[in-house]
Amino acid sequence: MRTVDEMMTTIRTGLGELECDLKLENVRLVNVFSREIYTTDIYIKGKRIVSIEPGIDLKAKSSVDCQGQYAIPGLIDSHMHFETTMLSPEALSNIIVPSGTLTLCADLMEIANVAGDEGLRAMVGNMENLPLRLLLEVPSRVPTAPGLETTGAILGPAEVRRIMDWPESISLGELDPSKILFKKEEYLEKVSDTLSRRKIVNGHAIGRMGQELNVYASSGISDDHETVTAEEMIARLRVGLSVFIREGSTERNLDRLVKGALENNCNLDNICFCTDDKHPNEIAEEGHINYNVRRAIELGMEPIDAIRLATINAAKHFRLEDEFGLIAPGRLADILIVPDIQQMRPSLVYFEGRLVARDGKVVKECEVPEYPAWIKDTVHLRKPITAESFRLRSKKSSGTTEIRVIDMIDRQIINRQLVHTVPVKDGFIERDLSDDVLKLAIVERYGKSGDVGVGFVRGFRLSSGALAFSTSHDHHNIVVIGADDESMATAVCEVARLHGGCSVARGKEVLGSMALVIGGLMSDRRAEEVMAEISRLNSLAQSLGCPMSAPFMALSFISLPTVPELGLTDKGLIDVLSHRIIDVEL
Repeated sequence: MRTVDEMMTTIRTGLGELECDLKLENVRLVNVFSREIYTTDIYIKGKRIVSIEPGIDLKAKSSVDCQGQYAIPGLIDSHMHFETTMLSPEALSNIIVPSGTLTLCADLMEIANVAGDEGLRAMVGNMENLPLRLLLEVPSRVPTAPGLETTGAILGPAEVRRIMDWPESISLGELDPSKILFKKEEYLEKVSDTLSRRKIVNGHAIGRMGQELNVYASSGISDDHETVTAEEMIARLRVGLSVFIREGSTERNLDRLVKGALENNCNLDNICFCTDDKHPNEIAEEGHINYNVRRAIELGMEPIDAIRLATINAAKHFRLEDEFGLIAPGRLADILIVPDIQQMRPSLVYFEGRLVARDGKVVKECEVPEYPAWIKDTVHLRKPITAESFRLRSKKSSGTTEIRVIDMIDRQIINRQLVHTVPVKDGFIERDLSDDVLKLAIVERYGKSGDVGVGFVRGFRLSSGALAFSTSHDHHNIVVIGADDESMATAVCEVARLHGGCSVARGKEVLGSMALVIGGLMSDRRAEEVMAEISRLNSLAQSLGCPMSAPFMALSFISLPTVPELGLTDKGLIDVLSHRIIDVEL
């Protein structure tokens, strides 16, 4: 926030008493506040913009002739999780800053579920050295499904209240409907405390419509990033929820929602962009929030409107438009110089008045610091994992039986409940590889219970082998799918050996693996190294029959106990809407 000295400096510079640090000459200013584009110069002193007035001549220590390129505010990701990028904040900044994303509204619920508030502190501890702005959506659900899962930590109302006092905390992180509809007082207390501070509460209203959505909104929730259809988008806007249009690795919602907004002539003022969960490979290939803007323009949205969704709309939503989200006097100088407004690929990127990227590369790479030893030692198996760990006893001794199967929906994180008939052998439920019914398991990894929850999933199409991953939302126990139990055991044991990560195995052989030592969620290596490893593991998964472009992202979400219709934890199969454990076998 602005100090008196900072304001005095800006005022004196605007009056000509002090020299500006930088003049960006001859820009076409995309003014997202007045919704117009015009030619002018931008003057900057320190971190802040002094003037955008055309035709004035203030003294400046240096100037850059922008040759009629567009000046666009720094882009804002309204909701994301560092952990699912598999990168540290430092490594991630090196690949997203050149694309123009300069503000990340991050819900760090993943590391919080693993390591509590100390995990949060480790994540934000280096933020002053980042070439972007990290703002914290304080995790509201640690754990996400109390009583239905094992987590590494718990953040109750008192802990959340303390974290909300941190200067980087801007909202209460995503809160799912079960906490409201089932009248969970602990969570209502978190909401009440947040609202009393005049901060907002982020939502997670997946699948809810009608009166349930009305009740959910009545508690003070501000937004939803789980909108999938145009009908859901309009329903949320009608009850006063802003919509974050999400485009991640597996959650591809942008095309349908942008088309829906244009076809229904929606007011765009309460719509923003987010990535939620996007792997670095997709970021490198497509872009980040600039991809959302570019694609929206391709779909027919006016360029200035698409840019507003990525800038001022987000800033206003979080009540921070007095600081950033627009290029205007007194605001922080987050500015992209863009040759082609349709393509949204910056030639220059300025963060708080400093040049941080040029022509697709950071000016100075942000080094990944040495993270504390304790946060690299969070994976502890209480019991040995063998092929027998994944057996699921049937009520029958032989023949066939009907089971509930998690049926994946392509390019979405929601799923359907499927009833399928599978063989029973020697009293145990078997897979049906001929119809893509694979075994799915969650292995408790905090050294507490040693529980293993076993279920079945359809959609991965593995013909052999297994995939395992220590990122399993939101509890982040080890998730594994496999065509046979021995491969599953091999894959899980490799993840445990690495102190967290992902692995591909077949039989007793580990075909490939990657360590994610920061909380078992993120790598401490450079982005380029991680991207190469992800590509290699994706190729190995494809060699086992899985056709997905991002199989580990899909694997991380398939067991989520808050996304309809079914989830899986170390405690068992979860009926998401009723929030209870149910039998796999009918």
